[in-house]
Amino acid sequence: MSSGEKFPIGKLVRLKSGGPDMTVKSKTDSSGYLYTQWFAGKKLEQGHFQVDSLEEVKPKPEAE
Repeated sequence: MSSGEKFPIGKLVRLKSGGPDMTVKSKTDSSGYLYTQWFAGKKLEQGHFQVDSLEEVKPKPEAE
């Protein structure tokens, strides 16, 4: 499965080791990395991570 199939642009992900929820911003070519972005307070941060180090963030059910 390619990185684009596993985590499409806009998908919420997190490092398997923990950390903030991040949004997939763009895909790289065949190098196995994804570019992500997240907010640290009010500051928008960006980074690129190997696909195998990421996991999908499951949406939390909304309280009624």
